This record gives sequence, structure tokens and C-alpha cells, in this order.
Amino acid sequence: MSKGSSRSLWGVMLKNFINSLKPRQFKGAHIGTDNFGNKYYEIPANPSVGKSRHTRYYEPPTKDDFQEERSPEWDSWLRGRRKLPPTEEEISRNLAIIEMKKKNAIEVDAKGGKMKPMLKGMETFPKRSEFETIPGKKG
Repeated sequence: MSKGSSRSLWGVMLKNFINSLKPRQFKGAHIGTDNFGNKYYEIPANPSVGKSRHTRYYEPPTKDDFQEERSPEWDSWLRGRRKLPPTEEEISRNLAIIEMKKKNAIEVDAKGGKMKPMLKGMETFPKRSEFETIPGKKG
């Protein structure tokens, strides 16, 4: 090991030690709030102090009650599955789809919740008379 590389190693160690003594940001920037009252925050990445990834977290509406419900859009943002937080239009559109599915489920249940009887066939995959098994051919 050359003398220059060992000096840079000590320099890096000294720089990291000094950066560790600096106060850290624990409060993130408020990004948004969902329909359940959860508030979402993000602390951006700061490579100069060794923090290469952002930190995302949320605060529930009632303190210390983290079993509250979260919307799937915000949950995917929180877990890093999406880069940008969800928009109000996206949330309202998905909420309308959920309500439509609930309404359709109630209608199916009111009709008895039954489909047409299954045809005899492969046991692992049910055949139904209202669907085509081979495209263009009935039955």
C-alpha cells in the first residue's frame, strides 16, 4: 500500500467521523395525506453523510396506532415500489373502482351468488357454458 492511499483512507475515516457528529434530519418533508388521515413524510437521500437512499414513513391519525388502514397507492409509495406519490385523481379513480366492485358483489349476492353450472371436463380448470374453451368455438 502506498503512502498516498493510506492518507486518503485516514482522510475518509476522519471525514466520516466528523459527519457522524453533525446533527441529522429526523423530521421529513410532508408529502401528503390519505383518506384515512395518515400523514406521509420523506427524508431525501444525502450521500455526503453516507445516506444513499431516501427514507419514507407515515404517522397515523391516532398516535402509536400503526394498525390503522392505509390506501394501497400510498403503501406502494411508502415501500418504494413507486417513485412518485399518488395523485388525488388516481386515488379517487381507484376508490370509485373499489365502490363499483362492492356494488357488483352485492348484486351477485342478491341473485344467489351462483354462476351457471360447470360442464364436465378437466378437474383442475372448470369449464363453463358461457365461455369459449377454444377461441371461435362454443362449448
